[in-house]
Amino acid sequence: MNYAPIIKEIGRGAKGARPLDAAQAEAVFGDMVDGKVPELELGAILMALRIKSESTEELLGFKRALDARTAQVAVPAGLRCVVLPTYNGARRQANLMPLLALLLAREGVPVLIHGRHDFDNRVSPFELLGALDIQPAADPAGAAAALAAGRIACLRLDTLLPGLDRLLALRLRMGVRGSAHTMAKLIDPCRGHSVRVVAVTHPEYLERMHHFLQADGGRALLLRGTEGEAFANPRRRPEMKAYVDGTARIAWPGEEGGAPPLADLPDCPAVADNAALIRAMLDGRQPVPRPLLEQVSTLAELARG
Repeated sequence: MNYAPIIKEIGRGAKGARPLDAAQAEAVFGDMVDGKVPELELGAILMALRIKSESTEELLGFKRALDARTAQVAVPAGLRCVVLPTYNGARRQANLMPLLALLLAREGVPVLIHGRHDFDNRVSPFELLGALDIQPAADPAGAAAALAAGRIACLRLDTLLPGLDRLLALRLRMGVRGSAHTMAKLIDPCRGHSVRVVAVTHPEYLERMHHFLQADGGRALLLRGTEGEAFANPRRRPEMKAYVDGTARIAWPGEEGGAPPLADLPDCPAVADNAALIRAMLDGRQPVPRPLLEQVSTLAELARG
C-alpha cells in the first residue's frame, strides 16, 4: 500500500485533516498491526491520528481490523463474559480492578482480563493479580479452561494480539500514546458472548466512545475509569452508561462534586497492601465501595440479559 496519500489526508492538522472511511481505516490499521508499515510512515500515521483524533468511521474500521486478528476465547455456556481491560496500573489509589473481577466471578459471571504494563511510575496490575492468585494464561485455550473452572481468566496482550502489543510498545519511543491504546480497550476476545467494559481517561472520549458503541453494537459499559483502570471510582461514582445492540441507557448517573479521599478506604497502591485490602473486602472485613457494587450489579445484568 502507498501510505503517502493516507498521510496527506489525515496529516493536515486538527482543522485541515480529513477522516478515512471505514474501509481505508481497516486496511491501514490492519497493516499497522501486521507490521507492514515502514517505520517512517508508521510514525507519521500515529502522530497524525493523535493530533486530529479518530472519527467514528475510523474507529469502526480499526475495530474490524482487530476483530479479524484477535484470538477468540471460548466462554462457558450460560452468561456472557465480562471483558475487562487493564493497561495502566495503580498510581495513588488502590487498584480495585481485581476486586471488580472477583466479585463478578463470585456471582457466576465469567470475567476475562486482558492487558499489558510498561509504566515505571505505576504499580503493575499483573503483579497485583498474581498476589491474588490470578495468573495470565499461556494461550486462549488456557484462558477458556480457567473461565470454565473458576469463572476468571487473564491474558497478556502479547498472547492475545501480538501485533497490537507491538504498537503499544512504541509509546516508550514516541513519548505519547496513540490510537492503538484506544483500540486496546475495545478488543473483544469473546465476540457474540461478551460485555465489554470501556473505561476512558479523558472526558472528550466519553462522547467519542458513546458514538462508537452505538454503531458497533454488542453489549458494553462505558465509564470514566479510575487512574485509567476500568473500575468505578470509589470516591465519587462516575456516570455509567450501558449499551445493548446499539441502544444506550444511563445505568447510574454520575455524582456531583469532588472526589476527596475516603476515611475508611486507604490509599494503598503497593501490591501487598492493595491485595490485602481486596481480600478484606471479599471476606467482609472491609466494606466494598458502593460505586463498585453498582458497577457489579449492572455488569451482571448485562451478562444475564
